Amino acid sequence: MMLPERWVLASASPRRRTLIQLLGHPIEVLSVSIDETPEPREDPAAYAARLALAKAAAGARLAPDALVLAADTLVDLEGKILGKPEGTQKARAMLQALRGRPHQVHTAVAVYNPSRGEHLLEVATTRVWMRPYTDPEIEIYLATGDPLDKAGAYAIQHPGFQPVRMVEGCYAAVVGLPLCHIAQALRRWGWSPPEDLPARCQSALGHRCAVYPEIFASSR
Repeated sequence: MMLPERWVLASASPRRRTLIQLLGHPIEVLSVSIDETPEPREDPAAYAARLALAKAAAGARLAPDALVLAADTLVDLEGKILGKPEGTQKARAMLQALRGRPHQVHTAVAVYNPSRGEHLLEVATTRVWMRPYTDPEIEIYLATGDPLDKAGAYAIQHPGFQPVRMVEGCYAAVVGLPLCHIAQALRRWGWSPPEDLPARCQSALGHRCAVYPEIFASSR
């Protein structure tokens, strides 16, 4: 089945913008605005999925002729949703709560195809172990301003802070865009991703991935 020639990423995230280029298809970027208020007792993974679908729907309204891709990332600390912190004080509290402990990162990816009027949805969940960084390290990191636009108040790839000790699952999902999961979704509509997509992703992120054979190969 032919997909629309025009592709749109419904996100202003510079990290997602960089990663999406690795798919090898020209893509436009549109910022969308949605209500991100969690529903009472909402499961974190379900919340991420709901927001990704809402972003894709918002993108489709702005670009009705385009294939729209959208994503949402959040940190799940024992069932508590940690999104982007509202200010330095909340960022500090998140980093202190995460310190030395494992948590999960859920990144949901939604793709809308106008020719079918259908959405595809993939949710990548990665288990992350934080290192026991110190309070002074937190303050230095907060001073950079980097935590304020990150779910859970941290960037796994930050070269100075380096908050993460170990990951189990998709590293790119923690950065914000699990490319193999996108490939898995689009293959259902007949699109063939670049065969070297996993290598492109690993090279861009500087991380050796252990899970792509299961995800990327299983979608063929």
